[in-house]
Amino acid sequence: QVHLVESGGGLVQSGGSLRLSCVASGGDFTINDMGWYRQAPAEQRELVAAITGAGRTKYADSVMGRFTISRDNAKNTVYLQMNSLKPEDTAEYYCNVDGLSATGLTFYSWGQGIEVTVSS
Repeated sequence: QVHLVESGGGLVQSGGSLRLSCVASGGDFTINDMGWYRQAPAEQRELVAAITGAGRTKYADSVMGRFTISRDNAKNTVYLQMNSLKPEDTAEYYCNVDGLSATGLTFYSWGQGIEVTVSS
């Protein structure tokens, strides 16, 4: 089973930056797409950014130009660089990864979530 561990969250002032990391582990597997989602209190979980195995990226309109998603395939890691943070970026951020296990089974895994709080 693929296990995801997020890090890099915390409290930051408006206009500040944070970099989230998510490492995948748990045996032999191939990762396809990687992404970051977020969920604010009383809100639905939403896609923030995603990156395919080929490196194509997409972003939510609300973070375009401020956030950058990247990945290091050798480290099974996806990053989210968040700049010019706003109070409305405050949420629990979740890493999401899909791919194939060594036995050819598709997996779709979520991290446990990491809190990002932006103070005004």
